[in-house]
Amino acid sequence: MRAALYARVSTEDQAREGFSLDAQMKKLEAHCKMWNYTPVGRFIDDGYSGRTTDRPEYKKMMDSMDEWDILLVLKMDRIHRNSMNFALMMNTLSENNKEFCSVHEKFNTKAAMGRFVMDLMQRIAQLESEQIGERVLMGMTRKAKHGTGTLGSGHPYGYSFEDGNLKINLDEALTVRAIYNLYMKKLSVSEIARTLNDAHIPAKKGGSWNRQSIDGILKNPLYSGQLKWNGITRKDEVAALVHN
Repeated sequence: MRAALYARVSTEDQAREGFSLDAQMKKLEAHCKMWNYTPVGRFIDDGYSGRTTDRPEYKKMMDSMDEWDILLVLKMDRIHRNSMNFALMMNTLSENNKEFCSVHEKFNTKAAMGRFVMDLMQRIAQLESEQIGERVLMGMTRKAKHGTGTLGSGHPYGYSFEDGNLKINLDEALTVRAIYNLYMKKLSVSEIARTLNDAHIPAKKGGSWNRQSIDGILKNPLYSGQLKWNGITRKDEVAALVHN
């Protein structure tokens, strides 16, 4: 059988042991060897939530169903965290005579019991996801109102996180200030990116600068100390890298 291998991580999943993209794909490939499946497509969504189908690799995979016979995932919550979206996907697979297998749960669509248990577990996964979202929302709102910790997620250029608080990275802070200074001298975002790349100054994670990364820094109120989240704004001069 021709197998489509799908792996996904969202921002809250990336640090979880065993859920890295490489780990997921290696286990899926091992499963293919065990069952003599032929991998014909590897689809990886990095940093996308399972609550929506708006994922580029997921869409690409579903659009290429003619090229595979069975869809393999490591766990059911890697493919969907919404029971309705899962049900719609299963209906689409059934209409196209495709099979589905979740390696960890050891369920596939060949057996009626497997289909029933997968639907049940998917609903549980959705409930857990919604409960996590509610707890995160309450925590973020409390931080925003009482001025503790940071208001956003991710790892913005120019900063590091220590004990849940935003700390200035001095080396990167100099680059941020240089970006604003170059912009004030009327350089375009493309020219600024080219200047930094020519000077061999690495972007986040050692990558190259581009228009999007420069534009994101110039438009981010964080660098002037404006911490914003969900309609709540907090001024934090300690976090400011540049000043108006």
